[in-house]
Amino acid sequence: MRAFGICLLALAIQTSTPPKFEPVQREQLALGGSFVNAWADADLDGDPDLYVGFNGTPNRFYRNDAGVLTDIAAEAGVADARGTRAAAWGDFDADGDPDLLVGFAPGAGSVLRLYRNDRSGAVKPPAPRFSDVTERTGLTVAAGAVRQLVWIDLDADGDLDLFVAFRDRANAFYRNERGQFTDVAAAIGLTDARKSVGAVWFDADEDGDLDLYLANMDGDANALYRNDAGKFTDVAAAAGLEWSGRAPKDTANGTVRPCAADVDLDGRFDLFTANYGPNGLFLNRGGGKFEDASRPWGIAIDSRYDSCAFADVDHDGRVDLYVNGTVTGGTSYPDRLFRNAGTRFEDVTPDNIAAIQADHGVSWADLDGDGDLDLALTGSQPTGMHWVLRNLLDPAAAARSLSVRVLDSQRRATRAGAEVRVFAAGTRQLVGAGLVDSGSGYDMQNDLPVHIGLPNLSKVDVEVTFPAAGKRVVARVFNVDPRTAERRRLTIRIGGRQ
Repeated sequence: MRAFGICLLALAIQTSTPPKFEPVQREQLALGGSFVNAWADADLDGDPDLYVGFNGTPNRFYRNDAGVLTDIAAEAGVADARGTRAAAWGDFDADGDPDLLVGFAPGAGSVLRLYRNDRSGAVKPPAPRFSDVTERTGLTVAAGAVRQLVWIDLDADGDLDLFVAFRDRANAFYRNERGQFTDVAAAIGLTDARKSVGAVWFDADEDGDLDLYLANMDGDANALYRNDAGKFTDVAAAAGLEWSGRAPKDTANGTVRPCAADVDLDGRFDLFTANYGPNGLFLNRGGGKFEDASRPWGIAIDSRYDSCAFADVDHDGRVDLYVNGTVTGGTSYPDRLFRNAGTRFEDVTPDNIAAIQADHGVSWADLDGDGDLDLALTGSQPTGMHWVLRNLLDPAAAARSLSVRVLDSQRRATRAGAEVRVFAAGTRQLVGAGLVDSGSGYDMQNDLPVHIGLPNLSKVDVEVTFPAAGKRVVARVFNVDPRTAERRRLTIRIGGRQ
């Protein structure tokens, strides 16, 4: 692992104003009983659209028009009125637009449903229309408590494979061969039968392939599946990640959501675990080893959290952390927003967020295109909500950002798990880092650019690393000026084994 310098400019930026968030379209987004939300630019018009899955109420799909959300789920063909537990966006057919995979609660019909995005050319830009291709692609699954869904190009052959975590049966891994899916989990060592809930894929040991960190509930240990030439071995105990900060073998404890981010800005991707029990933060020390930093960073809160999501909310170059509380045993555990102060997390939760009861999903996206990240939540509290809250960051600070869209050599979004690092131009001083989404929020996956907050508007160098079946493929763009980059956006194409 190369040694990355920590940008002193990033460390020097201190934001004294507490973050503020304002709900948008509150009446439109008031319905409760929602579990999962996920973002993608489904109509390719340049802004993120939002899918929300409910618990039996027809699901919603919001087209985003310059920050205004309109539900078009019925017209688009995705208004399923069945309990929905998971969702993932990914271009499974490699035709250039994001498709949608949905995971349902057990019931009549397949618990997975794959919708191919067939954009209509009748309007400009073409409106998304979705076709159910579950049966013809081999993804009909009769039973199972679906949790995390992740699209990744595990073998770097140019198409997206699929991981599915189940809470009540062995997990599955489907290899994609020309749009046909075959479960190869047993052959590659991923048929974990523990009570799996959350998962994130990243190159944990930096050896050029994607590894899997798997979150398990009800006292089951977590797993870190090391990838060795496409075969997987659980090395969680050796890596110090077996229990993720919670009590070992305690059936009342478990991990719901793991999140990966470069918390300490050293160039390596660390792990946070949202737990039933004390939360965990594990800093990546290289070579597949992690150090428990939960207590020094002030994050080992003994609570009940359903989800986590990292984002640089205030654009100081450091990723901040949102965690979702739940209601269980008559106790309501509040949501919290933690600011990353460089060596520890500080609670900066706004009052209107602290008042939320019993939500599940959390995701970040730039709804209105102003440069900062807005907050989307799902909830099941009695008063209901699936809110989107606009980040009220000062406009000058909001403009200090860069969104990096990572595509493959043929301009397709098949690079989940790719690492984005941004350096002060001409140096190795790291000012920000992020992963292309490979499992996030509450059992979902976005298809979004990687958002990097910047401590200033000086020129930067951008580096993308894709773990490609044993080789770390790197692409770089030098001397990027955030002030002149179109809408603060940069697209980088990176190859792999094609």
